[in-house]
Amino acid sequence: MEFSSLSLSNEILSVVQELGFMHMTPIQEQTIPALLEGKDLIGRSKTGSGKTAAFVIPCLQKLDLRLRTTQVLIVCPTRELSAQVAKETRKLGRRIGDLQVVVLCGGVPAREQIQSLQSGPQIVVGTPGRILDLVSRRALDFTDLKTFILDEADKMLEMGFEDELLSLVDVLPSQRQTALFSATFPEALKAISRKYQKSPLEISIENQDEANTTIEQVLYEYDESENKLHTLMRVLQQHPANSTLIFCNQKNTVNDIQTEFLQQGVSCGALHGDFDQRERDRVISLFRNNTYRILVATDVAARGLDIENLELVINFDFPLQVETYIHRIGRTGRAGKTGVAVLLAKHSETLKIMELEKATAIKMVRPKLGFKNQHSITPSHSVAVMQTLSISAGRKEKLRPGDILGALTNPSVGLKASEVGKIEIMDHQSLVAISAHQATTVLKKLRDGKIKGRRFQIKLLK
Repeated sequence: MEFSSLSLSNEILSVVQELGFMHMTPIQEQTIPALLEGKDLIGRSKTGSGKTAAFVIPCLQKLDLRLRTTQVLIVCPTRELSAQVAKETRKLGRRIGDLQVVVLCGGVPAREQIQSLQSGPQIVVGTPGRILDLVSRRALDFTDLKTFILDEADKMLEMGFEDELLSLVDVLPSQRQTALFSATFPEALKAISRKYQKSPLEISIENQDEANTTIEQVLYEYDESENKLHTLMRVLQQHPANSTLIFCNQKNTVNDIQTEFLQQGVSCGALHGDFDQRERDRVISLFRNNTYRILVATDVAARGLDIENLELVINFDFPLQVETYIHRIGRTGRAGKTGVAVLLAKHSETLKIMELEKATAIKMVRPKLGFKNQHSITPSHSVAVMQTLSISAGRKEKLRPGDILGALTNPSVGLKASEVGKIEIMDHQSLVAISAHQATTVLKKLRDGKIKGRRFQIKLLK
């Protein structure tokens, strides 16, 4: 089905067209019409299937923009996924005047979020704990709530949010639409559905392994007597890539690998549970725009991470669960693109490897690992293609991507549009990636000039 066959506003259809979407993915084709009709549903679909747009588009269509009250609540298990969903919502709703979307998560002072709520957002995205906290402070009111979306519901239960989730649902209006999205459907989630949903439509997208055909899964067995970091260096030599995500099971391992890379002069980011929200946002932005060519992360930190054109995923530590492996490798090979997923395993982990192969219905390739005695990283991973400028103004100061692009391509600064990368606009800050070899010169020229007729603080992020 084409998006144009749906009863959507011109504003939404024009954005869909601008984004290059024509035909709906299977989950969108089955979900969007049902949600537009107001039905409760359970949607089962893997990461990268277009699930977020499947629930965001109907929510946008059904908003009453005359009301400055919360009409849609989207609850996610992590801050990263909440930020990603909010970003997608703003992107799809960018032609809708007076649309307000607010993210409510821990890691950011509650008073800032209370101020954001005073502007009357129609859509609230966040994690259960912070949302409940703001309800208890009477900063958040659900009187006009129409739609409640629970994204990655199985992960929410897996991470121990069941009590908070039940407490939250109990304060919502009983007359509402409820949609649960989940990769699996455990018994605890079935119980929640029975209690809080009305005759839900069940949508399950089969052929879940179809996307794995776009991912080459590579296995390297290593000797336990060998330095595992040296094995990682050999893998990076064998698989040169513009963007690489390395998964570890523990934050100490993340720190050790990043330290080793930094000592070699490699521009590398790290993500784990000790990072506050601002630091996490900064690291993800720098990885997304190619300032960091490598990101080392734990699974919880990478939940909901959506990076365009991620070429290489490395499982430095063997995943603790099959679902974890599927989630990790699903970061690459998205939207029909190809990717490589590497697994490092001990000789003794043969049965576990067979379990992963069965779950993905793919036989891993087992090439020989070259570059023996290689203890340093390949130059192609170490050179930063882009650097990131931080500008002390954002959405609240009415700064738009076009304003920043215009300032950078102005003759007084002299960049070509092709030398400008991703531009991200936040509430009071904007990040723009520019060609690394021009960064210092551009920084000076921008500081000497103006953006949209005003001077802002500008600095290089590293």
